[in-house]
Amino acid sequence: MKAGFKHWLTGIAAMALPALAWAQQAPAAADLEPAAPERWQLNMHPGVTQTSQFAYDAHMFAVWVCVVIGVIVFAAMAIAIVKFRKSKGVTPATWSHNTTAEVIWTIVPVILLIAMIWPATTKLIAQYDTRDAEMTVKVTGYQWMWGYEYLGEDVAFTSRLDRESNALRQSGHTPTLEANPNYLLDVDQPLVLPTDTKIRFVITADDVIHSWWVPALGWKQDAIPGIVNEAWTDIKVPGTYRGQCAELCGKDHGFMPIVVKAVPRAEFRKWLAAQRATTTN
Repeated sequence: MKAGFKHWLTGIAAMALPALAWAQQAPAAADLEPAAPERWQLNMHPGVTQTSQFAYDAHMFAVWVCVVIGVIVFAAMAIAIVKFRKSKGVTPATWSHNTTAEVIWTIVPVILLIAMIWPATTKLIAQYDTRDAEMTVKVTGYQWMWGYEYLGEDVAFTSRLDRESNALRQSGHTPTLEANPNYLLDVDQPLVLPTDTKIRFVITADDVIHSWWVPALGWKQDAIPGIVNEAWTDIKVPGTYRGQCAELCGKDHGFMPIVVKAVPRAEFRKWLAAQRATTTN
């Protein structure tokens, strides 16, 4: 009996050790990419911008409203099933209409919808308010890469899938997560942005419809030829944030990732000056 119990504990420990080892490694990866998705993640990530927090707050409010409604409904069902079951000799009611009940279940949902719509609408409007931006970045989608231009700074470049990932995808070999943790998510030149700065984006495309999407920033915006869309962000936490084109744009749609590198303002100014000097020379 004791030997069997000991064998059972040994098996549990053997299964738990890999999970504990991964858990100890997780903070290091999170330090490099603060808003990166985690294994077995069940909920939305709050993100690292004001707009992403807007989305997270609206989501959590709706979730808890649904939880409360679910608890009330299923509790009422359980009480009705147990208390008024046929085996207790309960006689079913003969009425089929109750004005009070109908008024209640009409008014209460209306109040809940208004309570959910009002903050969601105000936050949605705020997400498109690009006024008072401190800098503007033009984003242009191409088949299959991104063009970035810091308006008024004489700095512009293209960003495409890095050569190592591109060579690996064309080699026919299946990459491993351990050896290639950011397979198809790395670029040759990331978009560098300052933290604690309201940044306006003007987004368009050169050929077909693309969509610029970085989940940690809390929004995505279509890049449409001949049309300029706007968005804004204010990254609070330095780090690397990854995204992808979110609009089917051709055969290499899955191979035009986005990498945003957020750095402190002083570091950004040095980087921008270095890029401007390189362009001038």
